[in-house]
Amino acid sequence: MITHLQGRLVEKNPTEVVIDCNGIGYLVHISLHTFSLLPSTENVKLLTYLLVKEDSHTLYGFHGAEEREIFKLLLSVSGVGASTARTMLSSLTPEQIRDAIVQEDVATIQSVKGIGAKTAQRVILDLKDKIVKVYGLSTISETASNTNKNEALSALETLGFARKQAEKVCDAIVKQDPEASAETIIKLALKKL
Repeated sequence: MITHLQGRLVEKNPTEVVIDCNGIGYLVHISLHTFSLLPSTENVKLLTYLLVKEDSHTLYGFHGAEEREIFKLLLSVSGVGASTARTMLSSLTPEQIRDAIVQEDVATIQSVKGIGAKTAQRVILDLKDKIVKVYGLSTISETASNTNKNEALSALETLGFARKQAEKVCDAIVKQDPEASAETIIKLALKKL
């Protein structure tokens, strides 16, 4: 597997570049995001992903590791091919894609040309847990309420409730009101337990 290329930039187009590495020219397909970040100097280094198919070996290049990781994750989704993944990375930054998936923002993903509602939902469904695991993220609203939920859980345990049952109730409360304080979560949970 070719993991990166470092060499002289021979050709530069919005969709592909040619990098000369010691006399061998590699055609590398890139996104507009990577194109915009390419240096104006001759020497360039791109992280790469080699996509091997029955009839072709295609090299994709990325400016950073996060972009390559998002590309690989997108390829794992049924119905999303390399050209769709590259179009997504051309329309949105890797951070925007990552955040849209974590926050289940179907509209942002659907704003990419060629992606319909079903594909956008599939991308979110398939990748949300993987992205949370890879980047150690959770939705922005969840991070603040997580502390409150944990405080409420420990209080409910102290009161003698089973952790699993209390956790289910707390999760449901936090889902309805992500900004709920620990006190509010405890009060609502006591009504439901």
